[in-house]
Amino acid sequence: MSRPVVTRFAPSPTGFLHIGGARTALFNWLYARHLGGRMLLRIEDTDRERSTEAAIGAILDGLSWLGIEWDGDVVYQFARAARHREAAESLLAAGRAYHCYATQGELEEMRETARREGRPPRYDGRWRDRDPAEAPAGAKPVIRLRAPGEGETVVEDHVQGRVVWQNRDLDDLVLLRSDGTPTYMLAVVVDDHDMGVTHVIRGDDHLTNAARQTQIYDALGWETPEWAHIPLIHGPDGAKLSKRHGALGIDAYRELGYLPAALRNYLVRLGWSYGNQEIFSDAEMVAAFDLPQIGRSPARFDFAKLENLNGHYLREAPDEEIVAALEGLLPVLGPARGLGRGFDPALRAKLVQAMPGLKERAKTLVEVLDSASFLYGPSPPALDGKAEALLDGAARARLAGILPGLAEVAPWEAPEIEAVVRSFAEGAGFKLGQVAQPLRAALTGRTTSPGLFDVMAVLGQAECLARIRARAASAEARPALSAAG
Repeated sequence: MSRPVVTRFAPSPTGFLHIGGARTALFNWLYARHLGGRMLLRIEDTDRERSTEAAIGAILDGLSWLGIEWDGDVVYQFARAARHREAAESLLAAGRAYHCYATQGELEEMRETARREGRPPRYDGRWRDRDPAEAPAGAKPVIRLRAPGEGETVVEDHVQGRVVWQNRDLDDLVLLRSDGTPTYMLAVVVDDHDMGVTHVIRGDDHLTNAARQTQIYDALGWETPEWAHIPLIHGPDGAKLSKRHGALGIDAYRELGYLPAALRNYLVRLGWSYGNQEIFSDAEMVAAFDLPQIGRSPARFDFAKLENLNGHYLREAPDEEIVAALEGLLPVLGPARGLGRGFDPALRAKLVQAMPGLKERAKTLVEVLDSASFLYGPSPPALDGKAEALLDGAARARLAGILPGLAEVAPWEAPEIEAVVRSFAEGAGFKLGQVAQPLRAALTGRTTSPGLFDVMAVLGQAECLARIRARAASAEARPALSAAG
């Protein structure tokens, strides 16, 4: 009977949760859910100088926002140092590891010799079979793995296929430093074994680590997990992903106005293929995801594609959910827009009412919030350049001319408002746009907006009349109430 599937995501808290790490977490989560297994979370915080509580918080918050749920408690690697030392000592006692007293100077000399001879630097094994009694007085040794010197180490990888290393090219790696702290290689193997991890899914920059870790598993007599090393993400130009390509923290994508469901959908298609389908619900992802469909070539990050996908999710999302997502961004986006940390009930109601029009052409939540500025900004709104140019004297006179008709509209709803505007335009000999566009500029400060009559319905009659009066007040003395005039 096969073991239940257990995957793990094991980030180092030395910085934010970047986009590549988020995809790795997603792949682990999907694979575990696909096979009815569990995904565990381990924080690899053994680098005490670079690991920070802020980074740990950012990783946990980023995963939670992205909708990736791990099973059980978070495991902190540094807290397990005693267990790692125990494993190293057991290897030492079994003759599978040994004390090495090579000095820093000797190691430097080995590296320099290798460079001169054009070969990879590696430890030369000088303490492998040497009597510890020959060690310099007071020297503190490291513990090294007694790795096999002949033959091959083979990794059967779900993505990379069969990968073979000649053992003569893999030296005796350090398991325990001279100060008693475990190395990354040892800690990862012990933690994965103790946590019951059956599948290690991670970036292909760890592929060589798989060979070294396989040797540690073999030395300890433990079952090796299955491996899947996924190619890294590149920019659209094929170069290594950088900040200009999108190598940002997940928190940055949130602040840029992307929805977690859209980002999940985008990330799953970065390197994983499933026919021509592009839009996936979570249930569809879980049902379809498997390791053989992961390609061997680096995926290319494309901001334009992400934006288009996010626009789709915005249009499909319930209006109340978008308003809630906007509110969640207010601590970051609100101050520059004169908003507090939350919407008051009246504004929230207006945003929900206006949302069908606001989200129609938007690609991000930031665009939605900015296009809604006519609801929360100053009254009347400041005019942008195009609106200023549009509202010449003749246009302002038209605004003054339509005011009496708008004041009589009842009930104040979009169809009734539209009927009055159309009637005024036809009666005065104008095209509808010659009246509607000045109204749009006066009410929103812009020449583009959601549907004009929906905007007017949301703003309310009193507010619309006040804004129109304010912009009509500077009309030129010469009235322009007809096309002929």
